Amino acid sequence: MILQNKVSVDSQPNRVVITGLGAVSCLGVGAAIQFQKAATCTSGITSLNKALAIPVDLACAGLVANPLPIQLDASSQGMFDRVAQLSWSAAREALEHSGLKDLPEKTLDRCGIFWGTGFGGANTVESAFEDIFIKQKERVRPFTVIGVMANGSAALISLKTGFKGPSMTYATACASSAHAIGEAYRSIKHGYCDRAIAGGAESLFTAASIKSWEALKTLATPDLENIANSCKPFSKNRSGFVLGEGAAAIMLESWSSAKERGAIILGEIIGYGTCSDSSHITKPDPLGQAKAMQQSLEEARLNSAEVVYINAHGTATQVGDIAETIALKKIFGDEGAKRLSISSTKAIHGHTLGAAGALELLITIQAMQKGIAPGTAFLEIPDPDCDLNFLPLRSAEIPIPYAMSNSFAFGGSNVSLLLARDVN
Repeated sequence: MILQNKVSVDSQPNRVVITGLGAVSCLGVGAAIQFQKAATCTSGITSLNKALAIPVDLACAGLVANPLPIQLDASSQGMFDRVAQLSWSAAREALEHSGLKDLPEKTLDRCGIFWGTGFGGANTVESAFEDIFIKQKERVRPFTVIGVMANGSAALISLKTGFKGPSMTYATACASSAHAIGEAYRSIKHGYCDRAIAGGAESLFTAASIKSWEALKTLATPDLENIANSCKPFSKNRSGFVLGEGAAAIMLESWSSAKERGAIILGEIIGYGTCSDSSHITKPDPLGQAKAMQQSLEEARLNSAEVVYINAHGTATQVGDIAETIALKKIFGDEGAKRLSISSTKAIHGHTLGAAGALELLITIQAMQKGIAPGTAFLEIPDPDCDLNFLPLRSAEIPIPYAMSNSFAFGGSNVSLLLARDVN
């Protein structure tokens, strides 16, 4: 029997809407708690209380509390890395939130999975090295390859949902999940899928990963008064980011699919910009960042003056925060940029790397719904070189018809996603 997979590519682009959210991070389990903590500038960062193979110099971290909120049998838990288990926790919530369940078999070919991760199965790699080099074992666990592979998360989501459309994994460092969402948006917009679970996850609290970040000297110095306040984006006394772990998932559908089944629509993706700096492996380029933002505005056919809130990449590094400030001014103008409400929520959940774009977009979607722009926690000392309205210390209650979420990564990868609140 020859199977024919019919791909319907529409000449008229589809509108792409959001119908479900799911997340887990150091802020807690569930999409709602992510925004609740962001709106009150409440940090989930704590001291590192995880036993590792060798000593590391990491005082603070954004850890997801154990046990993980998953529904997997013992065999699957032993097979899949922690990053995949976090992924399924977020994806399951987004699927349930959307109301999409018990889909007809014939529709599953039109359901895709688009997932991002910077490192993949880091915990499984660490466990294998520990077994071989420290415990002197002659063999590693039988399913080590399954745990290590970067597409393990997407594979697990596919197995649990039965989605048979494209299953894609993106690894573009801190822009991974933002790329995944953008590419899912394109796939639905141009008719390759009707719906998709998109997002990403990261879990790399391993000795090797931490030692690598230590060597790069981009991690925050612990706040001596309160370790939870260690990440200070756009502040004069910022010292770097705090590593975080977590996962976030967005359920995307074509507008017609959502309307046909009477789904609650949470917002719409109207623009996606992506480009490469092609200038330096780690140093951000404001021109590349500005180009991604311009692309998203052009696709949405939106005037820059209509954007109200921006969830910034805002890693709290000296170079990165200044570069992003410059990029915002290039697109919105000196005066136009100052009227924006901008914040970085990394101050409270840490830098979740491959999950960051999805987690921050999820917070941005809820900000639009609630009419509350989250503040930038711990921004007590303004930096003259970061002279925009970064909403220091508190949130702002404002209508947000249009919002932008930016992700800028090592390797020069830039992503800008543009959202609309009202969907008619």
